[in-house]
Amino acid sequence: MAQPGDEERDSSNSGSDVFHDVPDDPMDPVYLDFAAARRQFAEDDEDEDDDDPDYRPHRVDDDIEEEDEFEDEDVDENDDNEDDEELQEENDEPPGDFALNVLGLLRENRVEGADAGIITRAQLLALLRNADFDGLDDDDDDDDPGPLWGLWGGRRRRARPYPKDPNRFPKVPSEEGEKLMQSGRFGAHNDDRRGRKGIFLRALDKELGLGGAFSRKKAHDLMVQDMIPSTRADTIIHYEDPVYSGQFSDDGNFFFSCCQDFKVRMYDTSNPYNWKHYKTAIYPWGAWTLTDASLSPDNKWLAYTSISTLVSIAPTDPNDTGDPYTLDLDARDDANAPMRWGRHRPNFGIFSIRFSGDGRELVAGTNSHAIVVYDIESRRVLHHIDGHLDDVNAVCFADKLSPNILYSGSDDTTIKVWDRRSMGDRREAGAFLGHVEGLTYIDSKGDGRYILSNGKDQSMKLWDIRMAMSTDRLREISGTHHTHGSGFDYRGNHYDEDDWDPHPHDNSLVTFRGHKVLRTLIRCHFSPPNSTDSRYVFTGSSDGNVHVYNMDATIAKVIDVRSATKGTRRIDRTNRPWLDSHSSWGTCVRDVSWHPTAPVIVASAMNGNHLSHGTCSIHSYTGAGEDGGVRPGRSVSEVIERDENRFVDSDFDFRDTFSEDYSED
Repeated sequence: MAQPGDEERDSSNSGSDVFHDVPDDPMDPVYLDFAAARRQFAEDDEDEDDDDPDYRPHRVDDDIEEEDEFEDEDVDENDDNEDDEELQEENDEPPGDFALNVLGLLRENRVEGADAGIITRAQLLALLRNADFDGLDDDDDDDDPGPLWGLWGGRRRRARPYPKDPNRFPKVPSEEGEKLMQSGRFGAHNDDRRGRKGIFLRALDKELGLGGAFSRKKAHDLMVQDMIPSTRADTIIHYEDPVYSGQFSDDGNFFFSCCQDFKVRMYDTSNPYNWKHYKTAIYPWGAWTLTDASLSPDNKWLAYTSISTLVSIAPTDPNDTGDPYTLDLDARDDANAPMRWGRHRPNFGIFSIRFSGDGRELVAGTNSHAIVVYDIESRRVLHHIDGHLDDVNAVCFADKLSPNILYSGSDDTTIKVWDRRSMGDRREAGAFLGHVEGLTYIDSKGDGRYILSNGKDQSMKLWDIRMAMSTDRLREISGTHHTHGSGFDYRGNHYDEDDWDPHPHDNSLVTFRGHKVLRTLIRCHFSPPNSTDSRYVFTGSSDGNVHVYNMDATIAKVIDVRSATKGTRRIDRTNRPWLDSHSSWGTCVRDVSWHPTAPVIVASAMNGNHLSHGTCSIHSYTGAGEDGGVRPGRSVSEVIERDENRFVDSDFDFRDTFSEDYSED
């Protein structure tokens, strides 16, 4: 993306003596089509070996750089990282056979001469200017990304020398997961399926005091963990911009949402079924979006950040009207740093931020491949460690009560374990391998033992710190050798399952598959101990759902956020008449939060027509299979106010089907 201050290119380097019809502007869509086509044909001519182990998917911008020697020393090195969070339009489908035929004609012209082709270059240009290749495609398979998907940002398919083993995917149900479910560390377990009771019978037994103390405790735990919220949304909070994250506080008394408009909105949720907006905090130096936020252990302060070195810290007390204060996590002396847009250009941007267990430190994951540890009281950087080979998308502490052990997850596909007491030697204490694409998020169970991760390989993984790989072993096997540099672009709409192979050194316990980790950095979490007895793990998904998994990798429930929110924002016929329609409604659930004491889930999503807006939808357990007794969810503004000119209540009337596990005898 061109930025202010770009230098003019030398006109002698623009265009080509063969492709003289190509526009000079490298950002022109026609230029990009030709650049991609030239690269494709060059690869076909120069490398016919599809089994080449050195294969790397090409990038359109590489072609521009090679053909035009386009250089700009003033382009912000963070620009590419800002694009990491950009969304593609929902109906940006890759071209099919028609486009392939057109590019074939182009190749024939190139080989045989300007006048030898079947059609002229001017005609080819006119065809390539048609943005809707799909309308001319004879292929009926809408799910097939087409043979030229690599030209549009995804990974190009290759012929494979042998068929993949269909049994290479992790077994479901997972044997290790079943052991965890039976261990008692992840909720109560009832082995006697014949004696299973529904929630209402368990509640009746509890009220009547039937059974001994152990039986009553187990019945209570089984009852609580079965109360998974339903698809129907009680309330849908609408935002003008996409929502990137949203979480309850540990005590459940308030909820915060972070949006692309660089605002954090705080809500009083002491009654989780009746929210009240009470404060909005602003981040004035943002780049692209707010990337993350973290609550202090005492819930008094909220740290939030963007793709910048600056962290804002705002008080959460509704009576404290003071402005947030700012911390700069850039350790270097920037007196001589180059100026850009009136301020010093930072060394890095922050993707993830967390308070330590004692609230005295902040740890950040950055797009400079580094982990930063910052002392809040002294306002100085304690450690700035280049601990990964790619962006550090997520950080977290192992134990909420201890500041010593922390984790970092990166696009280099590794999770690394760090001991705060020995970070001075700049070496990790251990590592986890198993993802074959970059990580988007990591979450700790808070017990110092279990950790959960989401990856761009469309999988979520559970890890045990006791199985972490040693540093020496990591160096010995070259931990990223099998995965790093695959070229997969998660911002697209497709992941080819044929490209997936198990990691040869996978040391995870359980692998969960079924959700979609595309478009953006999707987040995952452990379910809370009080409201679910820590029974589940759950994640957002780019398919518009919340996926709730049992620990054995089986699906416990899918909450259809897209259906629950579809059509609740009125179509804007004034400003966007050509864009907005009900058929273009999309949902990408980026973050999910489960209330710590109530059966309530909040899905924070990019939502609306072409994902241009955002929602936080509140889903609760109805206990009646959504029998129609509860009115459809109300739609409100970001400050919990009705606005019938912009929003309408949901007319969703889908009835959840309870499995036999939850039915009464």
